[in-house]
Amino acid sequence: MDHETAGTLSEQVIEAIGEAVIADRQFLRTTLTGILARGHVLLEDVPGTGKTLTARTFATALDLSFQRIQFTPDLLPADITGSNIYNDATGEFEFSRGPIFANVVLADEINRAPPKTQAALLEAMGEKQVTVDGVTYDLPEPFFVIATQNPVEQEGTFGLPEAQRDRFMIKTSLGYPEAEGERLLLDRRAGRIERTPSIEPVIDAAQVSELQQVPEHTEVDPRLRDYIIELGRWTRFDDRVEVGISPRGIQRLFEASRARAVVAGREYVVPDDIKEMAVPVFAHRLVLGADASVREISPTDIVEDALGNVPVPAVDDDQPEPAHAAANGSGQHSEPNSADGHSPGADRSAHADDG
Repeated sequence: MDHETAGTLSEQVIEAIGEAVIADRQFLRTTLTGILARGHVLLEDVPGTGKTLTARTFATALDLSFQRIQFTPDLLPADITGSNIYNDATGEFEFSRGPIFANVVLADEINRAPPKTQAALLEAMGEKQVTVDGVTYDLPEPFFVIATQNPVEQEGTFGLPEAQRDRFMIKTSLGYPEAEGERLLLDRRAGRIERTPSIEPVIDAAQVSELQQVPEHTEVDPRLRDYIIELGRWTRFDDRVEVGISPRGIQRLFEASRARAVVAGREYVVPDDIKEMAVPVFAHRLVLGADASVREISPTDIVEDALGNVPVPAVDDDQPEPAHAAANGSGQHSEPNSADGHSPGADRSAHADDG
């Protein structure tokens, strides 16, 4: 599949989902970007904003098998993965598959279950397999998790452990719609009997797998690769941050940026792709210090500061420079790292007192 076709199909999927979900198109593109990058998506917002409907509608538009797991305080890991059940007729134990065995798994209100149960998703999300009683079972392809959660200040929730947050490629939020959107919501409801809207599939599972291959053939200029690295490293030198972006987080931004270019129908990444995906990919991976909490500084603030301080390399948006040319020194490069490994354009003193 070429990039132009991939971009056209992506836009068709977004338009179809927009017929059912009252949401900003940018939010839908960000969510689809995570899926095309073979990542998992975490949707966070207050109840009633359409998180669950969004996940269901994506599964329908992509014509993929779908399972919903309602996370509750008494949910057990075996309720997710499945378990071995004794068969009286055969006298043997047989594996009964849990709801994790689907193309699209909706982990609804994931932060209402305790950490032990949340951890049951770790292997599935990281390795696309589950192990029960020493036996490993492969999950279907494509496979991705769309999890929803309410903000941590909501009553009866458990914060996701750092390892679990890191498994999600992106975290995004719907937010409240504009007044026009809420009016449209009522108008649509008045015109149908069903409580929830429905759409027809736009593509099938085979095309989803093809779409997920396209980012692997998307060009990223070496100067933009350095830019991604510097954005991640910037967070490690910020006094407000206890745990900065890991190498895995940097790799995820690289992957998400390529997928974002595919959604736009381009064969190459431009700086705006990276800027657009930086907050969804980086923010939920940061662990801030106590001082940042007192000063009401959020992870998003940190990422936006990084975007504002790390120099953007000059790259031609229409004709990306071949990798071998940039590697040989042609074109304009970002500043080299200082002795401590930090970019001069984003030195620690420049932002230690930001906020």
